This record gives sequence, structure tokens and C-alpha cells, in this order.
Amino acid sequence: MRSQKKKSKKWLKVTGIVLLVLLIAGGAYGYTVYRSFKNAVVTMHQPLKREMSVKREKPVAFEKKDPFSVLMLGVDERKGDKGRSDTIIVLTVNPNNKSVKMLSIPRDTRTEIIGKGKEDKINHAYAFGGVPMSMDTVENFLDIPIDYYMQINMQGFKDIVDAVGGVKVQNDLDFTESGFHFAKGEIELNGEQALSFSRMRYNDPRGDFGRQSRQRQIIQAVINEGMSLSSLTNFSHIFTALGKNIKTNLTFDQIMDIQKNYRETGKNIQQMEINETGTKIDKIYYGLVSPEEKQKIQAELKKQLELQ
Repeated sequence: MRSQKKKSKKWLKVTGIVLLVLLIAGGAYGYTVYRSFKNAVVTMHQPLKREMSVKREKPVAFEKKDPFSVLMLGVDERKGDKGRSDTIIVLTVNPNNKSVKMLSIPRDTRTEIIGKGKEDKINHAYAFGGVPMSMDTVENFLDIPIDYYMQINMQGFKDIVDAVGGVKVQNDLDFTESGFHFAKGEIELNGEQALSFSRMRYNDPRGDFGRQSRQRQIIQAVINEGMSLSSLTNFSHIFTALGKNIKTNLTFDQIMDIQKNYRETGKNIQQMEINETGTKIDKIYYGLVSPEEKQKIQAELKKQLELQ
């Protein structure tokens, strides 16, 4: 059992690659759990017409341990429209240096929206053209290939938190949001509280950067809970929550290949942020990225993907 638990945790440390999709897959000891996980991935799988990045000469080969990237979009789905991608995280995975770089892109970042022919906030790309336009826009902004995507329904994210029995986080800012008070220090959150905790930004002096930090904390806390063997007793609820609230163009077989060939990368997850200058253009707030900052970020990601 001890060796099985160690193996499970090694698998789950690959979460920097595909995060919530592999939430408790590493604990799939029994056929019933394995089958349930496979069925959940089949439900989550949503292919795109955009099968390969224009910046790729050939498809990523997991069996050859090619570095690759994943665009993670946290979307607030609303009645009557597509919603907006209020969480934008790019993961670049390199099995050769055994690391994952996790870049948070502020949603107000001003950039060219590919397919619209104009500059706007980067999170508007999803509202204009869904996942494909978001991938194209982020790809152009960072000048790297965006190979895969993972879309999470943030409203349903609370179901995932509740499915793993709630989470613990370390809070560094005392604040109240949506009727919930969050004191400094270690706090326990249920799904509804976790959603409010991760969404607050207007009362944070760090603005969107503070919000991004809380979102990463919640994601990591969910992963930590999912890593515990006790979560296996609740696997049905967890897989149901994942299947209902996550979409990805990764197939089940690809996820199995990632588990086999990239598992060590999750031991070294490095956080990255973009420095921006806030300004108003035509009375609308934007985050402006200097050419020097953009070049620095692009260079680091290209090196991670072995494009230099």
C-alpha cells in the first residue's frame, strides 16, 4: 500500500501539466475507478478544428517527450452569452529539464485579438471567438505554440472543491467577499467560499495579481486533497464534477502518455507573472505590457519549449 501511495503521488504531481483532469487519476488502482476516470475524460474531450498550432512544424509526440504547452481558461459562463475567460494560465512543460512553468496572464492585458483585427483586453478573445480565438490570441501574444487547452467552468468549480471535501489555504489578506469573511492565516473553505475567495480583486491592493495568486492556491489545494487516498472513496462525485465542468482537446490516450512520459515534471512547478502598467484608453482600463517585458517572457517560454 505504501508503494502504491507513493506511485499515486508521483502521478498526481504531474498536475502542473493538466491540473484538474489528473486530479486523482494516479489513485486508480481498481478497474472501476479506472473505467470511471476514462468515462469522465471521454465526457470532457472536446476536439477543435484547430488541431495543430501554426507555430508547429509537426505535432507534439508525447512518446518522444516533446515539450508542449497547455492554455488553461477559467470561464464564467453566463446565460445568453459565452462568458469571459477571467482566468488565463499558460503551462509550458519540459520533461528534459523536468519542469513546468506556469504563467498567469492578467485578463485586462491589452493585445491584438487574432481574428478580430483590433486590440482589446485579452480575455475578450473568448467572448468573441471561444477557445480557438483565445488560443490564437495567446499564441500571438507570447509568440509560442499553444498546443492544448483546458476550459474550466468557474461557477461549477465549487462542485469540484466540494467533491474533494473542501480545501485549506493560507490567506495573507483579511477581506470580505459575497458575504463571506476571510481572515488571515490558514482557513478552510467549501466550494462556495473557495469560489468567492478566488474571485475577489477590487479590495486587494495587488489587484488582479492578488486574484491570480488566490486562484493558484485554490487549484493547488484541490490537487492536494485529491492526492489523499481518502478521496478514492468519493471518486464517483469527483469524476462527475470533473466531467460536468471541464472541457479539453486532450484525449484519454494522450493523458495516459503524459502520465507515462512526463510524470517527473510536476516536481518542479515554477510560477511566472507579467509586469504591467495600468492605464485608461477611451475611459476603459487596460494593462499594458512593455516591449522589454514581453520579450523577456517570450524568451523564457521559448527556452522552456526548446524553441531557441
